[in-house]
Amino acid sequence: MDVIAQLLTAAVAEGTPLLLAALGCLLSERAGIINLGAEGMMLVGAVSASLVAAEGGSVPAAMICGILAGALLGLLHAFTCVTLRANQIVSGLAITLFGTGLSAYLGKPIAGTPLAGSIPVVNLSFLAPVPAIGPVFAHLDVLVWASIALAVLLQIYVDKTSWGLNLRALGDSPATADVMGIDVGRSRYAHVIVGSMLVGLAGAYLIFSVAPSWIEGMTAGRGWIAVALVIFARWNPVRALAGAYLFGGLDALGFRIQLMGTQTPSYFLKMMPYVLTVVVLMVLGLRSRRGAPHMPLSLGSAYVREERF
Repeated sequence: MDVIAQLLTAAVAEGTPLLLAALGCLLSERAGIINLGAEGMMLVGAVSASLVAAEGGSVPAAMICGILAGALLGLLHAFTCVTLRANQIVSGLAITLFGTGLSAYLGKPIAGTPLAGSIPVVNLSFLAPVPAIGPVFAHLDVLVWASIALAVLLQIYVDKTSWGLNLRALGDSPATADVMGIDVGRSRYAHVIVGSMLVGLAGAYLIFSVAPSWIEGMTAGRGWIAVALVIFARWNPVRALAGAYLFGGLDALGFRIQLMGTQTPSYFLKMMPYVLTVVVLMVLGLRSRRGAPHMPLSLGSAYVREERF
């Protein structure tokens, strides 16, 4: 396998957890609820999967536990933001801090312990002879293909279905959605919880693909990159797919530059994905000032139904 194929393979592996988390945040934000708790949800999802795997549980069982852990934090976030109408940014930050501390506490007994198990691989050997991209797609695991399919399905869901129209109404004008007969609170609950399940799955995926053991703070800011990736993709699932692999490739590139024996400080190479995140947010912020914003118009705003007598 040549250098380009190796880099692309690493980009897909590093980008998949970013993609899953970004799709989860996108689903929540399309419904009008900001999710800044992605980092904490990923950590709790990862530690939950690690605990199950350490006890001899199967990979599917570990993944399910990671999903459920994300769902519980999503339920908490939805209750705080939808029912209590609290500030969504503060709620998200609180969940990140809570998830970071809880995962560190729960993961102490198994920190650094190698975990058995792997995600099944889909072997498409007939693709291997294709130059550059053949070796990349010939041996991807099930969740990589599932994440790609999910991005496409979410694109269809948002743009081509009546349910997607309802979702866009939730994010742009919840009052209009209410008039259309949509239960705003229930729909926002559902999308926040499902989105948080994807974020929890992203954390669980890290355990079996990127780091095969629990390490405190192992997400290393991936949750924050996922939040920025939603803005980078302009709340578009397929663009999030491309952006996730771009950020994943940049992360993998820094690691491979270190292996080449370059004199560039490793700390600088590790900074590259985060520097790109800041640059992208600055550029998109300047562009949005000159044109129509792509974000849901009611993103971050609590909905209070007006009672008419």
